[in-house]
Amino acid sequence: MVIRYAKIILVVMLAAFAALAAFNNLTDYTSNFNFVQHVLSMDTTFPGNAAMWRAINVPWLWHAAYWLIIAGEALTAVLLAGGALMLWRTGHRSGQQFNRAKGCSVAGLTAGLLVWFFGFMVIGGEWFLMWQSQEWNGQNAAFKFYAAILGVLVFLNQPDADCD
Repeated sequence: MVIRYAKIILVVMLAAFAALAAFNNLTDYTSNFNFVQHVLSMDTTFPGNAAMWRAINVPWLWHAAYWLIIAGEALTAVLLAGGALMLWRTGHRSGQQFNRAKGCSVAGLTAGLLVWFFGFMVIGGEWFLMWQSQEWNGQNAAFKFYAAILGVLVFLNQPDADCD
């Protein structure tokens, strides 16, 4: 049971993290909106780089991208909270039932990877060259988030046998 409880607790912790990320972005909209604006406009990348044609300088698109991030964080939180509840409800049942209850958590973890790995590392980091910015580079923070998510995803998907 200790391993099952550990899996449930880790999913709950990541649900809380994603919920707080969405909450903070809603209640302090401007702080991270400025981050999104600078990354998308590529105004702090290396001067004269050949990829500046990728820059987005349309304010409504900055807001749309930011709302997409917030929605992804909120979806991650909801799926993980629902997944934790499903795991909790099957915690004392058979290993097969507990394993089947992992689907919502896996979906939440995948949503988190879409936000922090695909969104920040692939799109922000590589497409918009966020790595070139000294001031608006969120890759280190995003790495911490998606590494934790990936670790929980691997641990959660270890098959559970029947409890003694």
